Amino acid sequence: MWNLSQAGDQGWDPLGISTLIDVRWLREAELKHGRVCMLAATGLLVQDVYQFPGTVATFGDAKVTALHNAAVSQGAMQQLLVWIGFFELFGFVAIVQMLQGSDRQPGDFGFDPLDLAKDDSKFARRQLVELKNGRLAMLGFSGMLVGESPRLPSPSLQCCMGTFLNRMLFTITCTKGE
Repeated sequence: MWNLSQAGDQGWDPLGISTLIDVRWLREAELKHGRVCMLAATGLLVQDVYQFPGTVATFGDAKVTALHNAAVSQGAMQQLLVWIGFFELFGFVAIVQMLQGSDRQPGDFGFDPLDLAKDDSKFARRQLVELKNGRLAMLGFSGMLVGESPRLPSPSLQCCMGTFLNRMLFTITCTKGE
């Protein structure tokens, strides 16, 4: 159940999911997916304005889905999968320790080289900002992929999906709260 102690907790759970799954596990997943989508959205934008040295020779001018397909066919995505799986092992150990009663908070891996956690009130605000930006990035990245997807059957479906995601983003950014 929600204990409203984490940044962004409002206790809103109309489907009762928090009674089935530990909320710390859910928050860990939300933070992880939000961080990945923040990086992914940034990467989608950067690849349009900058080419890293060597990528043109390897992948040509491929963008988004074509670049993904080229990376899969050349074996680059398998290497990425291995490295991400390696790092996920450490994350899994940390999550298990958290669920077994350690004082670790969801998403906290103890990496704070700039010592941003020294002021509790500012740190709580930073956690809330990260959470909300991650939520926006998950929707934004989904919208970017829909816009780039050549597999949607019709432009009207692309338009409907884009309109839906835009309304979701508008609703999230315009809601009052913390």
